Amino acid sequence: MPSESMKRFFEILPGALAWTTIIAMFFVSWIFPVQTAVFIILFDIFWLLKTVHFAIYLIIGYKEMKRSMGMHWFDMAKELSPRDGRSVDNIYHLIIFPMYKETYSVVRENFESLIKTNYPLNKLIVVLSGEERAGEESFDTIRRISDEYGSKFYRFLSTVHPKDMPGEIPGKGSNEAWAARQAKEIIIDKEAIPYENIIVSTFDVDTQVFPEYFGRLVHAFLTAEHPDRSSYQPIVFFTNNIYEAPIFARIAAFSTTFWNVMNQIRPEQLITFSSHSMPFKALVEIGFWTTDHVSEDSLIFWQCFLHYNGDWRTVPLNYPVSMDANVAESFWQTMKNMYKQQRRWAWGCENIPFIFEGFRKNSKIAVSQKIYWVWNHIDVYWGWATSALMILLLGRLPLLLGGEKFNVSVLSYNLPQLTSLLMNLAIVGVFLSAILSMMVLPEKPKWFKKRHYFIYLVQWILLPVNLMVFGAIPGLEAQTRMMLGGKYRLGFWVTPKARKGEKIAESESK
Repeated sequence: MPSESMKRFFEILPGALAWTTIIAMFFVSWIFPVQTAVFIILFDIFWLLKTVHFAIYLIIGYKEMKRSMGMHWFDMAKELSPRDGRSVDNIYHLIIFPMYKETYSVVRENFESLIKTNYPLNKLIVVLSGEERAGEESFDTIRRISDEYGSKFYRFLSTVHPKDMPGEIPGKGSNEAWAARQAKEIIIDKEAIPYENIIVSTFDVDTQVFPEYFGRLVHAFLTAEHPDRSSYQPIVFFTNNIYEAPIFARIAAFSTTFWNVMNQIRPEQLITFSSHSMPFKALVEIGFWTTDHVSEDSLIFWQCFLHYNGDWRTVPLNYPVSMDANVAESFWQTMKNMYKQQRRWAWGCENIPFIFEGFRKNSKIAVSQKIYWVWNHIDVYWGWATSALMILLLGRLPLLLGGEKFNVSVLSYNLPQLTSLLMNLAIVGVFLSAILSMMVLPEKPKWFKKRHYFIYLVQWILLPVNLMVFGAIPGLEAQTRMMLGGKYRLGFWVTPKARKGEKIAESESK
């Protein structure tokens, strides 16, 4: 089959599987209500066990993170013996911040955290890369940040990514690729800094680093089994502005944070997400980020995996960085933004044709690796679009469609009680999330009172709504769009980031 036809087949596959599952739910509930009832009981048991499994990993991940946050990583890194001629003294960090229309106050918070890090600033090469299409207000933010912080690092580069470049779609990946090439040409090559002595970190412009992040990163780099064939993934906390976020946005922010905590304990399944780090030499060798995909943060892992014939992995740092929760000017605008953000994340299904086609062409990657990752990705995206719908509907459909004969059976009578019992047992995961959400809250504002703890706990009863409205539905839409192709494809949507009271804060700072 020609390459384009195979690619199109893999684009159709996720959506086709999801819709086949949804249609089959109604059909089998009508034709085979008894078998469907047995299946949903087994499915609910599976989800109960999976919830317990997730809870165990979440507890382990949280304990490991707390242990990591209590360690003096930079001091520990300084004590390491040089490895391949590399040590803390000669390793540089290239830090790329692609930005669009983010405001001065958001970007400033980021740079404030950067200069407070427990790491020599003379080892940091910082690039703030704007977009030509963003306009004059964005350029003004870049100038203000450059004037205020540019002299504090080893090198600081501000650049503007040109619009409408051939072979590119507007988005983070094309901006990052431009910024990295500019840094390579203007700073790294001119100063003859060895590529193998540079770790590149790409951060969303609202990313705030914790004090020991770069110490933890360089320690991981100098002690990793395969330092030059690894990405390095921190835990992404969506808590910068958590107290400004409305209830559904808070639940989504905490849920994604806990998913990141849990994934750190499963390095065999861990791929890059959002803000992360990797060797600069490898980035140059693969040709930088792709400029024609939306999901560049996860796709960069697969670019490396395919380029190095499967010799690539992600090292969990078990150490956090923090980013913004979804906050807009109004509750309903926040809900719209949340949906669009989740749909963009779900558009990571575009990686499936990239991966599968790469596997098809690359015979040097072990068959066992291919099978593992094919199954993993199909399972993740199929579950994203269908699991919440199956839990919601399957327990009811046999009763509605199974006919009189089924409805007078003992199984029909016991089905609602059994499914309700199993789902109530699964509440342990929700309870654990509620407790941990209290433990990861940042410094509390003065208005935060004891009653707010109760509100932040009780909010978790709305988790099923979040899983459906901001999980399954945008996931299904993304896969359907990729299945249909053409004009239905998604471009890169930038999540708006702002602070309440921002105009006051800015006027006071001028």
